[in-house]
Amino acid sequence: MQEQPIAWQGPGLTRIPYGLYTDTRLAQLEQERLFRGATWNYLCLDAELPEPGSYRTTFVGTTPVVVVKDTDGEIYGFENRCSHRGALIALEKSGKVEQGFQCVYHAWSYNVQGDLTGVAFENGVKGKGGMPPDFCKEEHSPRKLRIATFCGLVFGSFSDDVLPIEEYLGDEICARIERVLHKPVEVIGRFTQALPNNWKLYVENVKDSYHASLLHLFFTTFELNRLSQKGGVIVDESGGNHVSYSMIDPAAADASYKDQGIRSDAQYRLKDPTLLEGFKEYDDGITLQILSVFPGFVLQQIQNCLAVRQVLPKAQERTELNWTYIGYTDDTPEQRKVRLKQLNLVGPAGFISMEDGAVGGFVQRGIAGAEGLAAVVEMGGEDVGSSEGRALENSVRGFWKAYRAHMGA
Repeated sequence: MQEQPIAWQGPGLTRIPYGLYTDTRLAQLEQERLFRGATWNYLCLDAELPEPGSYRTTFVGTTPVVVVKDTDGEIYGFENRCSHRGALIALEKSGKVEQGFQCVYHAWSYNVQGDLTGVAFENGVKGKGGMPPDFCKEEHSPRKLRIATFCGLVFGSFSDDVLPIEEYLGDEICARIERVLHKPVEVIGRFTQALPNNWKLYVENVKDSYHASLLHLFFTTFELNRLSQKGGVIVDESGGNHVSYSMIDPAAADASYKDQGIRSDAQYRLKDPTLLEGFKEYDDGITLQILSVFPGFVLQQIQNCLAVRQVLPKAQERTELNWTYIGYTDDTPEQRKVRLKQLNLVGPAGFISMEDGAVGGFVQRGIAGAEGLAAVVEMGGEDVGSSEGRALENSVRGFWKAYRAHMGA
């Protein structure tokens, strides 16, 4: 096995080498061992494949794939690469096919399960050319994905060794997904965001409950999220999957931020305060839940704003973040209006998450030339387990626990 080019400072998880975000030699290894390794990668929502022939194109890491529903109701996934000369098979982000796909380059054809079914002029023209007599179409299909669905989320894996999806997620993560995706959903909006940083910096940021009420002034100004509020962090046994949650509590607006000179309130006020006037839809009182699945999936509930996020590496210092906003199919018109209004909270220019799109770039720029140094990830000690507190970095260390296990580092 090829050794990872970045050396860790011992077996612990509190010193993260900056070279992990900058060294270009890592990119290929991550594609092989993480994205095409024994992991489940989020592909799309089942709701985005409403009928036979419905398809979406997406990526597993940097590998383009097609996800499509067959007439038997099953979902299939395969590499979006023609076996002939490597062109994309499906060019659109989504659509519907009747019989299958045909490559525009040389018209090789594939059914919805990814099997090569037709080669243009396979027998030649007027006795000339064509494929050799022993050419076997069954041996020349694109690589296929294993597909698993859970609560309407469609995952894919190129590995035969990946755990069953529910075992991969773990009981606590499954329960927290079911909490949000307990009934049918539909897509109500999309964004694709370009991030000027390594993909791991964004995933770390998602898992970092410590930064939320420090970086995001909107959270503390409008008392949506403070570390003094009731909440906690759940980290699964692998370390790679996590949940961070909190509950709005006006009594939590204590002096802990002011006493330390931490910015916690802005003079700005909303011209339309109805942005924050939501409705109760969960009995547990949780008003914010951020959940991640290794390596690059996020499910969010912030107030009544529900979304899934897909993190895709594009280069060592470039990431694509796909936001898909959802609502329940049985939403009332009033509830749907609230969800659409609260989309202003998150996304590329969201009142809350706009900073997340910038801070990764701040780190990427700040660590230039620091390849031999390391980040300090020691809030909460060395633990990677669950906690009722959020002023810690357990789930960030959990990510690196899973990363090192998959990368063999």
